[in-house]
Amino acid sequence: MTDVDNPPKNFTNARYIRSQYDSDQIECIRAEINGVEWSIPIAVGNTDYDEIMRQVEAGYVIIESS
Repeated sequence: MTDVDNPPKNFTNARYIRSQYDSDQIECIRAEINGVEWSIPIAVGNTDYDEIMRQVEAGYVIIESS
């Protein structure tokens, strides 16, 4: 597999989305991945979640609260 087959993910406009039933509970992260808006479930093992959290820890991405 080459980098062309697996381009790096560029996360922008990331924000936490709270549950409509319990405002203390975060339901998912909404972000643009390479320019397309996605909802990212908060689940270890989900490749998008794992990658955005790796980039947050590295200081490349900031997730805004909603």
